Amino acid sequence: MQLQQLQYFVAVAETRHFTRAAETVHVAQPSLSQQIKALERELGADLFQRARGNITLTDAGEALLPLARRILADADTARHEVLELVQLRRGRVRLGATPSLCTGLLPDVLRAFHDRYPGIRLMIEEGGSHDLVRELARGALDLALVVLPLPTASPALTTVELLREDLVVVSSPEWPRPGGGRRAVRIADLEGERLVMFRHGYDLRELTVAACRAAGFEPDFAVEGGEMDAVLGFVRAGLGMAVVPRMVAARSGRGLRVTPLARPGLHRTIALAHRSDVAPPRAARELQRMLLER
Repeated sequence: MQLQQLQYFVAVAETRHFTRAAETVHVAQPSLSQQIKALERELGADLFQRARGNITLTDAGEALLPLARRILADADTARHEVLELVQLRRGRVRLGATPSLCTGLLPDVLRAFHDRYPGIRLMIEEGGSHDLVRELARGALDLALVVLPLPTASPALTTVELLREDLVVVSSPEWPRPGGGRRAVRIADLEGERLVMFRHGYDLRELTVAACRAAGFEPDFAVEGGEMDAVLGFVRAGLGMAVVPRMVAARSGRGLRVTPLARPGLHRTIALAHRSDVAPPRAARELQRMLLER
């Protein structure tokens, strides 16, 4: 019994017409008829009652039809599963992330993904959440790590919360300790301190400035306009303090003093986003799984 024979049998059963069935499966009608007869010989039973202008299923045909459909469906699933596995041997994943996440969260996860799927090319785009949402919407990215809440409502995106991360204050060890040397400082203690501030459009900039204003003061910028690496470098050089994610501070090595923020502190929520109307490719779904299980 061949899958092709079962395909022809199901086509005739559904159309109740040999010529139309042959057109459906793109084969000549005599070839289809020959394969149906071969299947009947192998099974030892007629599958159709053939009368002029009237094709009906026999009892054997009625019994075979649901089984044939299931076999063909299983074969189709098997083909797709194998194809998906092949895609994990080659292909690409287009991932967007904020610069701080590229520094803090992604290196270990991407290394594990690359070790498991060395044939998958990883294409990383850094940007603020607003830019990443736009790139997702136009199909330029498969996945994006964004900061919640999103800058604008986007019902076309599906988001899954990944982590809630504390923010900390980093400063040069040569500077006086912030907050008069206390082990944890309040946002209000940053009033009058010189801050190194990220560029406009950076999620951390908006969060820090909003927290300062909520505490009743405008932040004083010593330097502004940098990306994450530049900000950390300026802090090491003693130009000012900065508010950064704890994960980034932990990975930044020597040359920085890390001071936690007193309760309730500052936090940010990171989510993994993708388009709702298009399922991510298999390789992107595998990276998504590794990020969620990290």
